[in-house]
Amino acid sequence: MLKTQTRHAIDPATAKTLDTDQLRDHFHVGGLFKDAEINLVYSHYDRLMLGSAVPAGGTLVLDHVPETGTPSVLDRREMGVLNIGETGTVSVGGQDYSLESGEVLYIGMGAGPVSFSGAGRFYILSAPAHQTYPTKLIKLADARRVELGARETANERVIIQFLHPEVCQTCQLLLGYTQFVEGSVWNTMPAHLHDRRMEAYLYFQLPEGQRVFHFMGEPSQTRHIVMANEEAVISPPWSIHSGAGTSSYTFCWAMAGDNVDFADMDMVAMEDLR
Repeated sequence: MLKTQTRHAIDPATAKTLDTDQLRDHFHVGGLFKDAEINLVYSHYDRLMLGSAVPAGGTLVLDHVPETGTPSVLDRREMGVLNIGETGTVSVGGQDYSLESGEVLYIGMGAGPVSFSGAGRFYILSAPAHQTYPTKLIKLADARRVELGARETANERVIIQFLHPEVCQTCQLLLGYTQFVEGSVWNTMPAHLHDRRMEAYLYFQLPEGQRVFHFMGEPSQTRHIVMANEEAVISPPWSIHSGAGTSSYTFCWAMAGDNVDFADMDMVAMEDLR
């Protein structure tokens, strides 16, 4: 079963007038990872599409998505798939790829329908593409690791980069996830902006009953959205994207926009946050 919804882009002046429910309607993505369903959100921020597929032991096929305006979803798009569940299989172009938990599959433009099977819980990201690059399974050992932060500032973490120019060639998708040392809870602080790219976060491996307070908005007009396990949030190019949890957690970050320079960001000084 395929379910899709559309999220239209709004400007920062409008965003700062929204109440809690309205903020969640625009930026929070819940209800993902339902058994025997593919759930997609088509965002008008850089046309990024995010969602999930949970085959629950069966098989789910992702092919025609009306919002893309093409016969098959990948006719003019590329895709990244992260497995956050048990081992599952993604089939594309007549080939099966077995993804263990924490592994990523890149799928190039024009690959055709994508099938999901097994016990995986698949997080899906897709963006428009201008060229076809080879489909590639990226194991944990092949990813790029960057260690940042410190326990003293509660943000000791490792950034694991999968769709990154040094790991896998893409048109515009960047994708990876960040894991925290026990006792560290702050992500992406000090905050930054990148007006040339939007971003989406998926918070997962968050224990039951715990929450992440995700901070967004212009640096001078910050807001927060309370996130539960396996929920996503859409971050516009004009917004900071940072969070703090009531326990350790993992979050997947994905970006789409003008370039694939991971370090292309405009830092925001702590004293400028309001």
